[in-house]
Amino acid sequence: MTSVARNRWIAVVALLVAGGALAFVSFGNIGKNLVYYWSPSEMLAQGDKAVGPTIRLGGIVQPGSLKWDAGHTQLSFRVADSHAPGAASVAVQARETPPQMFREGIGVVVEGTYDTSKTFTSARLMVNHSNVYRPPLPGEDLGEWRKKMDTTTVSERSK
Repeated sequence: MTSVARNRWIAVVALLVAGGALAFVSFGNIGKNLVYYWSPSEMLAQGDKAVGPTIRLGGIVQPGSLKWDAGHTQLSFRVADSHAPGAASVAVQARETPPQMFREGIGVVVEGTYDTSKTFTSARLMVNHSNVYRPPLPGEDLGEWRKKMDTTTVSERSK
């Protein structure tokens, strides 16, 4: 066998292996392992397609919606697209202790499932926060500094 013929056979075998792998990924059960990342409006727009699969829902904890029952480790709140009044939102139920930074108005990502009762059941709760840290300025009141760090965005802090 000449080197040209051998190289052709190697190329054909490589293409068959790649085609088989692509077919496995395309037609196999890999779809059951996918996790969708949607905002509340995107998830609501999916309708019945959103019911059942594992979803990561990202948005803002809607002010005034947070209810925490420490005795039963029951957390309920609404995740909204934005701080704007009337923004699309989804009710979320979680049976875990929230992270220490969790509060109304903060960015959040919850992973879980959406059901026919229009409630998102969270199996995992993650808080979005900035990695920016600014120490208090000399003479700055610590209480005011904490308040500013809790309520401002990164761009506002750098001013």
